[in-house]
Amino acid sequence: MSKQSICERERSHLEKMNKFQLGNQFKKVGYIIAIGTFVIMIGRKYIENSEWIRPILHGILLIGLLIISLSKEKLEDEFIDSLRSQSYRLAFLIAIIYSLVQPLVNYAVGVLIDKNEQIESFDYFQVLFFMLIVQLMFFWKLKKMNQ
Repeated sequence: MSKQSICERERSHLEKMNKFQLGNQFKKVGYIIAIGTFVIMIGRKYIENSEWIRPILHGILLIGLLIISLSKEKLEDEFIDSLRSQSYRLAFLIAIIYSLVQPLVNYAVGVLIDKNEQIESFDYFQVLFFMLIVQLMFFWKLKKMNQ
């Protein structure tokens, strides 16, 4: 097997992964999962000894948002694809800035309030949730602005 054919095969795999999207019908499934999970998360607050279910609900909520994010629009063209790429790029950059700045803000506010604060980082759920929400909001806003 030549080096050229290995590179071509890898390029083909990367292109397929780059173009991966779910069908439009999955968008409804994602909304049902995300909204249903959010309602359950609110309801969980009123149930004692339910802390064990929290990471499970976080994971399910992220899956619902990811399904929404990966679902095609009813009319999917190159322009929509471009808007989607822009929204992912913006969400990634804003999530990095947010992840770097927010612990410092929390620390500064904590020091002002109780003088005994430590810098704490985020857990994966906070960063991924923020990134998916920002991506979806930017995508919807870009789409609305360009209609």
